[in-house]
Amino acid sequence: MLSCQGQGTGHSCAASHDWTAASVAPPPHFRPSRSNIPTVSRQLSSSASTISRACTKHHAGPASARHFPSRLPRRQPAIDSPPWLPPPSNTPDRFQLPLTPLAILLLFLRRPSSPTTPPPQPYTMFGVAFRRILAPACRSRWAVAAAPPPSSLSKISPRQHLAAAAAYSSSCSSSSSTPTRKSREMIPSSSIRILRSVESVRRWRKPHMLDHRIVGLVPTMGALHEGHLSLIRAAAREAHHVVVSIYVNPAQFGIKEDLASYPVTWDSDCKILADLDRQLADDGGNLGRISAVFAPTTADMYPSGFPGQEVGSKGSFVTITPVGEVLEGASRPTFFRGVATVCMKLFNIVQPERVYFGQKDVQQTVVIRNMVRDFMLPTEVVVRPTSREPDGLALSSRNVYLGARRRKVATVLNRALRAAEAQHATQGALDRRSILGAANKVAEEVLAEQMALAPEERVRFEVDYISLADPGTMMELEKVDPEKGGILSGAVKMLPVEAPQSGEDLGHSGGPAVRLIDNIILKPSSTR
Repeated sequence: MLSCQGQGTGHSCAASHDWTAASVAPPPHFRPSRSNIPTVSRQLSSSASTISRACTKHHAGPASARHFPSRLPRRQPAIDSPPWLPPPSNTPDRFQLPLTPLAILLLFLRRPSSPTTPPPQPYTMFGVAFRRILAPACRSRWAVAAAPPPSSLSKISPRQHLAAAAAYSSSCSSSSSTPTRKSREMIPSSSIRILRSVESVRRWRKPHMLDHRIVGLVPTMGALHEGHLSLIRAAAREAHHVVVSIYVNPAQFGIKEDLASYPVTWDSDCKILADLDRQLADDGGNLGRISAVFAPTTADMYPSGFPGQEVGSKGSFVTITPVGEVLEGASRPTFFRGVATVCMKLFNIVQPERVYFGQKDVQQTVVIRNMVRDFMLPTEVVVRPTSREPDGLALSSRNVYLGARRRKVATVLNRALRAAEAQHATQGALDRRSILGAANKVAEEVLAEQMALAPEERVRFEVDYISLADPGTMMELEKVDPEKGGILSGAVKMLPVEAPQSGEDLGHSGGPAVRLIDNIILKPSSTR
């Protein structure tokens, strides 16, 4: 049984109120912790309301001065008091606990959050209320002594309480560890976010997953061209959010390949993406737009350290065999190991519903599809047709290496594959010898023409391979199955020019050897 004391009247309440100690204060030797904060908050709120209602029946005076006896030892909080709470009493045993329901409600509404975090749950709200209102006030004890409130507190109006609560909530928001919108890195003149770390991608991705928004991923190594843009346009038609990754993956370069000289055009790429995003915004036929660019570092993508480019390197790899060991895999033994590994990492980080590749790297698309199927990844692989120059040259970031002289002859591979396709489509040839014979004939004729020219005019190249392969396994075919079709593919190496002339355009990085690939799909008879 407890008794209360009147406020401002000088008389004691003679009536005894049926309040049990357990309902008013925590048990002896109780110390708050994160696990019991919601419970303590509810007990304090309930107890304060009960005391307030009972005291009002016997006394007149401010409703904010309802108190209950001490039960807990002294404990200093680790956070500052909100500005609308009074300073602690000079008497160590006492402090004031004004409860302002509107201020508490405002805190709930203005709780620091970001677009990437879900709304707070009820138990989280109670915890926030305790940490911001009750805990700072409890500087000496959990009890409230029967002392009148300070005169400064009695002069604070509800409007001032709300203003102070808003200011305090804003200060908490500004000091939150979650970056504000202004602090986020954006592509200039656009709404495209730049995500540099795995953690930032996952923070960005989580709310879209909860909202069941489709995310499409377009993996690139930068040096964007129209082929990449066609993939982004396709993704914007089918996905709510498009993520473009820009990362030059060292694991898919051989030891003697052009990693150091690979074109890095970050500023140009950002401008291209910003312009394309504005075009997508003006086009009403798109489901989404470019939402983010993921530009990690090698330290982010290989947290245990980059394992190296050698065949016998030690590390964590994804290897898809036998499809990754033939054709391109035979010429570049670590290429598909690097491609599969980085794609697995990107798929795990971004978690896209769809990922978009171009048909130009046809063997790569077969490797990725096998990886997605074998590892049961929840991602759909979308392959779009190869983008080409008007003369038939497949668009590639490596075309900048060619220079003017080699660029004119670089179409030799496409011409050879077209001849093989015509042999199959118009002549009805199904055997390997007839189909590939037409392609090899074109390549030999072009090379003979070039070798007949003077060194300062001619272009040298080497045919790496011309293949007729199964569309599912990339294994060589002796005969095309009309019901399955096949894949015509090839690779040529454009050698550095001989006797370069003064002022001649040799291409990016002085015109090193350039390896070009291309392919044509022989469609099944049922789809023609």
